[in-house]
Amino acid sequence: MQNMNGKTALGLDNNIGSMICYLNICLPIGLIYSIIVVLSDKTNKLPRFHAFQSLLLTAALFLISMVLGIVMSIFGAATNSLGTSFGFSGLLPLIVLGLSVFLAVKAYQGEMLKLPVIGDMADKWSD
Repeated sequence: MQNMNGKTALGLDNNIGSMICYLNICLPIGLIYSIIVVLSDKTNKLPRFHAFQSLLLTAALFLISMVLGIVMSIFGAATNSLGTSFGFSGLLPLIVLGLSVFLAVKAYQGEMLKLPVIGDMADKWSD
């Protein structure tokens, strides 16, 4: 796992491969690429770390959006006000997009920026 420079198993530069992992927030190709990196690239820590972190982030965001959707639906039904729930739910995708762009830029720069909780898990699993 010492190969931090060079090419991934798929022939991409490590920084390009790491950046593509965060496209799973916007495009399904990033999700597919992250799974391929996890399964096939056993020698490059940088792309493996970012692949694991992006997959964990996607799972966490999915769970958060499910919980928020349920809570906002209950709140909207209880208060008979759907405007508040739609306004708040419109902000979440912008936050997620900003986070994914920020992480993609950091990955392209070759940094291993660890997110709280899932960053440590990704670091441990990428060894």
